[in-house]
Amino acid sequence: METNHQKPVINVVAAVIKESNEFFIAQRNREKDFGLKWEFPGGKVEPLETFEDALKREIKEELKVSISIKSKIIEVPYRDKRLNILLHYYLCEKMGDIRLMEHEKGVWVSKPDLYKFKFAPGDRLILKYL
Repeated sequence: METNHQKPVINVVAAVIKESNEFFIAQRNREKDFGLKWEFPGGKVEPLETFEDALKREIKEELKVSISIKSKIIEVPYRDKRLNILLHYYLCEKMGDIRLMEHEKGVWVSKPDLYKFKFAPGDRLILKYL
């Protein structure tokens, strides 16, 4: 039973796009929550949408590229005073060239260098699983 102080869980999907031992990360739009923090791109799952369909839709909207989903890496809960989300991370390959539509910047980074970036709180938790 949900209490007044507990928000419902929001499912969020994220693409860990890997190519030649590097990972694509994007800097969040300065106007959004956690603005200018880095993230693995993705977004909220809409009603009646599968996680995989949501991820493909979000990446097409945000990066103008199609992806091939290889496997689910992990799901990680993240909660703060405003958010109660369950992040679902998928290992993906891109099919085409990335064009940023919402993010400030995008970079390809080797695994050791990921730790040099200031990630949005939920995304920081996944680094050890890559």
